Amino acid sequence: MAYYFMIDTYMPDGKNREEYDDYIEKVRPIVERYGGKYLVRTEEIESLSQKRAPQRVILIRFPSKERLKACFSSSEYRAIQSKRENSVDARAIIAKGE
Repeated sequence: MAYYFMIDTYMPDGKNREEYDDYIEKVRPIVERYGGKYLVRTEEIESLSQKRAPQRVILIRFPSKERLKACFSSSEYRAIQSKRENSVDARAIIAKGE
């Protein structure tokens, strides 16, 4: 059973875009090593909510919940996690799918 990792991000004023770009470059090979496949990775977004207008949306399909959780708890990911935390406001969810 596939699991999907969905995240939307917003970069508040004063945050470091270069640090986030470095995170984006480094996270992809980690995700792919754990079987993750990017389905959506875009900054072309139309928000339907007046309270939140994300600047980037990512949707990743993993072959299992275990692989997804292993990816984001791995030492490789933890080594770059602060780059995301220091540069964007991100909201993520996990959903079971087909």
